[in-house]
Amino acid sequence: MTKTRWLTEDEQTAWVRIAAVLELLPGALDAQLTRDEDLTHFEYFVLASLSEAPRRTLRITGLASMTNATLPRLSRVLTGLEKMGLVERSECSEDRRAKNVTLTEAGWTKVVRAAPGHVENVRGLVLDQLTSEQVEQLSTIAAQLLKRLDPEGRMFVSTRG
Repeated sequence: MTKTRWLTEDEQTAWVRIAAVLELLPGALDAQLTRDEDLTHFEYFVLASLSEAPRRTLRITGLASMTNATLPRLSRVLTGLEKMGLVERSECSEDRRAKNVTLTEAGWTKVVRAAPGHVENVRGLVLDQLTSEQVEQLSTIAAQLLKRLDPEGRMFVSTRG
């Protein structure tokens, strides 16, 4: 059995702080989007991911990978987004076993309308609290963590320069 490498005081402080951010940030993102656009942050993430795809269409399995969602979770979310008229599912012409999901015009309008408030919220909660040097450091730190957490670069954020 290997000896446990306990956290130093500085490591413990850093870990507790990042754990608190990981717990608090999703709720703060959800609160603004729910209040302003009747969307959860995850629903917005799905719509935004589709908005950046060619022809605003992705295979459902690809979208699940990009958003780190299980297929059952994504299916439930897509059902709700379909009921709102924001996405449509269809057969995949390249693979009959696969399904595609496409952002509708109403979905495009929704994500375009939601984006400014979401960006302001991200700025207010995170980016405006940091200097430009700290933003660069945060990006570097996140990229380093993603090398371990997402080594295949599945999530679209992993692939950005």
